[in-house]
Amino acid sequence: MLQNDAYKICTNCVMDTSDKDITFDEDGVCNHCRKFGLVSKSSWFPNEAGAAKWSRIIEEIKLAGKGKEYDCVLGLSGGVDSSYLAIKVKDWGLRPLVVHVDAGWNSELAVANIESIVKHCGYDLHTHVVDWEEMRDLHLAYLRAGISNQDVPQDHIFFSSLYHFAIKNDIKCMMSGGNLATEGVFPECWHGTAMDAINLHAIHSKYGTRKLKNYKTISFFQYYIWYPFIKKMRTVRPLNYMPYDKERALEELKDTVGYKPYARKHGESQFTKLFQNYYLPKKFGYDKRRPHLASLIVSGQLSRDAALEKLEEPLYDLDQLELDIAYFCKKLRISRSEFDDLMNAPIHEYTDFPTWNGRYRILKSVQRVVARLTGRRFSVYS
Repeated sequence: MLQNDAYKICTNCVMDTSDKDITFDEDGVCNHCRKFGLVSKSSWFPNEAGAAKWSRIIEEIKLAGKGKEYDCVLGLSGGVDSSYLAIKVKDWGLRPLVVHVDAGWNSELAVANIESIVKHCGYDLHTHVVDWEEMRDLHLAYLRAGISNQDVPQDHIFFSSLYHFAIKNDIKCMMSGGNLATEGVFPECWHGTAMDAINLHAIHSKYGTRKLKNYKTISFFQYYIWYPFIKKMRTVRPLNYMPYDKERALEELKDTVGYKPYARKHGESQFTKLFQNYYLPKKFGYDKRRPHLASLIVSGQLSRDAALEKLEEPLYDLDQLELDIAYFCKKLRISRSEFDDLMNAPIHEYTDFPTWNGRYRILKSVQRVVARLTGRRFSVYS
């Protein structure tokens, strides 16, 4: 493969050298496009075969949940993916425990969308409100650390809450709106996994100012061994078993529940909006529209020319940006000058702090050996 230190953009998608690890073949096609082609063969089934596979999985979920109040856990953020999944779960006749995690950044529109979906589907909604003082302290710790993955405090508590609710209610199946059609491309060097509690605690230990008494994390042992192998819990991604088109999904949500779209991807969170559209591009040069649009290109939902046009659009209206920064500072109780200092402070990699990457490599080596000896696959329902 050819590595080029000068600026270069993929001839097939829109990923470029803002991903420092990107490589290109002799035709200028990047490694993300090639990887999607390989991964999609075993994990993406937008066809009749996928429908048949998913039908079998539904029956397994119903059988595992027989006699229980709920047969699966569904996290509902108010975004398109989880919202669309919520109305599909109703169509499939499943009985989800619907969980929303309020980390303090919900937009009013997100709250309205969640209420509309829950009312339409007749679901019981369980909302976990995160201790704001602890959340604020964790946010500030991450900002002081100067790393790119500022969304970890939100993402980790979202997933840990789902697992804790599942364990409490003896539910074996976790429903995820994650999918290859809209998320199949992402540069690994941009940040690590949100589930790395070792990394989270290390950053907070260095830069935080108070103990995390109510913010419940998930350990490496719990996430990779206890939940999947001892408790027999599995995460399933239904959107990978259907021809998931985000624009069509949005239209169906509008028609079905009166869903109101956001101006930006992840606009359901006021934190994520500023993080993705200002913090990352300005401080790190990462435009998260690129992997998102690249995903739509490789999954056949968008042309490269249309994606390039979208990238020409400004990330923020300047007046709205100032309003969002003011709200952000007020919420975190910092001054604008403190915010500017954080934006201009030196950047760090998440790997500058302890991680669970070494443990993960050992675990995957053990799994490969076991798989070779026994033929056992380590995956979700198949």
